[in-house]
This record gives sequence, structure tokens and C-alpha cells, in this order.
Amino acid sequence: MNIRNPLFALALALPLAFGTAHAEVVVVVSAKSPVTAVTKDQAAQIFLNKSVKLPGGGAATPIDQASGPARGEFYTKVTGKDEAQLKAYWAQLTFTGKAQRPKQAASAAEVRSLVAASPGAIGYLAPADVDASVRVVLKP
Repeated sequence: MNIRNPLFALALALPLAFGTAHAEVVVVVSAKSPVTAVTKDQAAQIFLNKSVKLPGGGAATPIDQASGPARGEFYTKVTGKDEAQLKAYWAQLTFTGKAQRPKQAASAAEVRSLVAASPGAIGYLAPADVDASVRVVLKP
């Protein structure tokens, strides 16, 4: 690494000047679901396995993304937990047998497909991944 290189210096300075980029994320349910809105607290409770009900009383099935910017943004904005805190949280719950992690989808397209197929499912996507098969119920 040559710190005297102007391009290297610029690459280091840009994140400081403009901040880090954050992916936007929205919480979605099936377009067939009767749920029209959830609060941040309700979404956090569902994804942290503290509640198994959607607003209105229906059973909630959270669909998580396996990894990526949307996952990090969702958990930071909605639950206030970063990846390390989330990993520790789930390790404790699964070790004690108190809870299992939400089902993980490999991609945003799989999240959308699983949520669209089940009125009780709830997930999160980047706004660009939303289509008519799902309904946005929260923009954290």
C-alpha cells in the first residue's frame, strides 16, 4: 500500500466525506394478507421470535435473508441489533432450546416468492425487489 498514491488517499477519504451507503429496506407481506401495516416494534418482536402473531392475530412466519446489505439494514433499523449482536442472540436462544431462527431465504427473489405464497409470511426486501405479489407494510 502506498499512502502517497492520490487515488488511494481519495478512496480512503470518500466514505468520510459522504458517509457509508445504506441499503433501503421495506417490510412486506403477501398481497393476499389482510395485514396493511406493522410497526417497527411489531416487526422486531416477530423477527426476534418474541411474538408469533401478526397484527390482527394471524400466525406470523418470518422469512429472513441469509446475508447481504438488506439483512444488515433491516436488523439495525428495526431491532437495533448489528450482525454480531444478532448472532449472539440466536446462539443463546437456540442453545437453550427456547427458539429457532426464522426461515432463511437465499435471495431477495426467494423471500418475495415465499412471502407472496403465504398470507402469514412476513419478510423484508429492498424497495427495488418489491412487486405486485407483496404489500409493503413498513418503511423503517
